Amino acid sequence: MPDIKVTSDHLQRDAYLYIRQSSLRQVQEHRESTQRQYDLRSRAVALGWPLERIQTIDHDLGKSGSQAEGRDGFQQLVSEVALGKAGIVMGLEVSRLARNNADWHRLLELCGLTNTLILDEDGVYDPTNFNDRLLLGLKGAMSEAELHLLKARMRGGVLNKARRGELEMAPPVGLVYREDGALILDPDAEVQGAIRLVFETFQRTGSAMQTMHYFLDNDLRFPKRIRSGERKGELIWIKPGQSRILQILHNPRYAGAFVYGRTRTRQTVDGKSKVEKISPSAWQFVMRDLHPGYISWEQFEANQKRLAENAFGFGGQRLTGPVREGPALLQGRVMCGVCGERMSIHYYREPEAIYPVYKCQEEAVRRGGRVCQTIPGKVVDAAIGNLLLELMTPMTVEAAWAVQQEVETRLAENDQLRRGQVERARYEAELARRRYFKVDPDNRLVVDVLEAEWNDKLRAYQAAQEEYERQHQKDQTLTNQETREKIFALVKDFPRIWDDPNLEPRERKRMLRLLIEDVTLIKAEEITMHVRLRGGAARTLKLPKPVQITELCKTKPETIAEIDRLLGEHCEDKVAEILTQEGHRTWRGETYTVEKVAWVRQAYRLPSRYDRLRTKGYLTAKELSVELGVSTTTIHQWGRNGLLRRHRYDKGSGCLYEPLQEISIIKGHGGRGGHGPTFTAR
Repeated sequence: MPDIKVTSDHLQRDAYLYIRQSSLRQVQEHRESTQRQYDLRSRAVALGWPLERIQTIDHDLGKSGSQAEGRDGFQQLVSEVALGKAGIVMGLEVSRLARNNADWHRLLELCGLTNTLILDEDGVYDPTNFNDRLLLGLKGAMSEAELHLLKARMRGGVLNKARRGELEMAPPVGLVYREDGALILDPDAEVQGAIRLVFETFQRTGSAMQTMHYFLDNDLRFPKRIRSGERKGELIWIKPGQSRILQILHNPRYAGAFVYGRTRTRQTVDGKSKVEKISPSAWQFVMRDLHPGYISWEQFEANQKRLAENAFGFGGQRLTGPVREGPALLQGRVMCGVCGERMSIHYYREPEAIYPVYKCQEEAVRRGGRVCQTIPGKVVDAAIGNLLLELMTPMTVEAAWAVQQEVETRLAENDQLRRGQVERARYEAELARRRYFKVDPDNRLVVDVLEAEWNDKLRAYQAAQEEYERQHQKDQTLTNQETREKIFALVKDFPRIWDDPNLEPRERKRMLRLLIEDVTLIKAEEITMHVRLRGGAARTLKLPKPVQITELCKTKPETIAEIDRLLGEHCEDKVAEILTQEGHRTWRGETYTVEKVAWVRQAYRLPSRYDRLRTKGYLTAKELSVELGVSTTTIHQWGRNGLLRRHRYDKGSGCLYEPLQEISIIKGHGGRGGHGPTFTAR
């Protein structure tokens, strides 16, 4: 008999009844199952537990038993069993307690250690008994297998519908399901206008960030449909963020395609779910043109390519993308003519400015190879600028018309979208008015609320109307005849605009992208540039290789020769002064100083002024004093008085003396009041 397993030790502890349903819908609709679980208390009473000693744990109603994460009731039950407070654990069946073998066997292990019984609809089990433990393990395995079969059955139905393209998934904003199940564009013209403006702005700017800034700068709102809660299905208007713009651009449903398998959910070690994005090549089902869309599939693929190029490339280097602030004119447009990879950009600083360097390092970054080629951007950007000035001459009028038409089209789109916002505000104000007049005037509690709501809607309508008028007047100033004439004048004056030092590099690069598709560079004996223009035309430019910095830093030969000549007659400070007067300059354009003259002399191993004088036989003061038999002080004094010829060899007081050949000195003549010693021929 099952009740033989119940001992006095078990009855001294509490009985725990665990109740669970997998979803809130089951709790509401399958009430009989819930009632059967509560009725297990009578089984515990029959086994000898008083009613007040039966603890009911029903915190997990509406929660899945596939894992212990998030089931506070199950965690409480395990804790009570581990503390030895439970004499018996009751559940209608094993699946009520756990659908996961790991959780089920952990509970069995604890029940065995604490001598806790387990009761289900079929009987009482003792986990310390091998046969009972084996039977409970089999029931747990069957429960987990049952869950797997249920999931596989539902998964198969989902895949079968997805294979036919009939699976209904929550559509993104701008798409709605019709009553017959067909997916169509949202009938709201304002919603359609906002979605179309996203794709048109991205097509024009090539950047999701710039698209977001366009909405924010023009104070345009974007629709969002609430997916859950009491306001589920309601449409609200918000300021778009970059993530919202990227969701729109990455979603293939806007291209009229049905796609299944864009994400995959995995369970992490801590029991949480992690959603991973799948690359488009691994999507399970893709069916094009299955419903109306805002763009074509070809445009969707072009947008994905553009977005991928805008992202950071391998090794942290940007391949290409929207224009940036750096001075590199060909940013994102330069290709290596040797290996075909895109070239990255580096910058170096010179005293007067910062200059770009185009470097092909894909082989070095990806496979540890060598840098393919490095080309200075100073000469390349200058050549591209000259080419643009040449190209703009025959196409000035055509380009001006294209720019003007683009501006007018863009302003018309914005105006239509703003009119939609005003119309929506007017409709909401009218709806509030009708609700106000339908209520009984004597019901002041309702009347006051509806009147306040009507006033709020009227204020919102007035604010939207004023904002529309302000923006409309601003747009009109951009499309009137005077503005058109200014635009034409600016286009005709393109060279002055291009060379304007106040023009931002970003704007200069935007102008370049209107005309140039890409540039391929090859560096050999000279730099070859293959420029591919918009429309398919091409130009090839040949540029001389720039002088290397080592050659550029070298002193000119004529300057070296002049320094060599002057050192034979002057000290280095005087040489620097003469070089400045003659117009000699360093490679940086600076005048020569004593230090620079000394550096040139040492670098090119020119004899110093001292060595040159010594070569001529000139003597130091000490050497001459020994020869003449006088002190060095006397030699210096005679030199200052002009009795001896001396020659300076540095910018200080250092000097050498000419030797006396056939001259002797008669000492003592002249005395203190005389003019010094007497020099006579030997």
